[in-house]
Amino acid sequence: MHRSPDSRTWIASKVSQDHVADYKPFQFVDGEGVRCSLYVAGCLFGCEGCFNEQAWSFRRGEPYSDALEERIIADLAHPGVQGLSLLGGEPFLNTTVCLRIVRRVRDQLPGKDVWCWTGYTFEQLAADSGDKQELLSLVDVLVDGPFELARRDLRLAFRGSDNQRVLDARLSVAAGRAIAWTASG
Repeated sequence: MHRSPDSRTWIASKVSQDHVADYKPFQFVDGEGVRCSLYVAGCLFGCEGCFNEQAWSFRRGEPYSDALEERIIADLAHPGVQGLSLLGGEPFLNTTVCLRIVRRVRDQLPGKDVWCWTGYTFEQLAADSGDKQELLSLVDVLVDGPFELARRDLRLAFRGSDNQRVLDARLSVAAGRAIAWTASG
């Protein structure tokens, strides 16, 4: 069973090592359309059956670098790429890395969207302040909630268990409540 977040101790600046577990450009599975997927290193949720358990360590992979950031921006600039996907590990416990790349995407590639997977719920993130709330405000689609093995459903799009939601993050932030995302086109 996953651990519940503790806002007193689950603070990115205390746990993150600014590492990236993996980067996969031109993916079709991590959101809608062709995507560049950044897997940050480190997660405290510990969900049983997690698809990426190897990324739980905050020291997994390599430190985030200027060279990787330049590669991500160049890959995202390709006209066939719809956007950036942030996965993990836990993006909201790696806000230094995630905010750095998302701010740059917003500044230089405003037509690209940003998807983010998290073990937190929208309500937990919206009630938080600082870096978590800033990252939430910059995301377009949020897949929220911890993976629950007992509720796994392989028929679901973009999520692993039926407690998780695919949310329109921008509409949700504006409304102050979770609003489901609907596929484009």
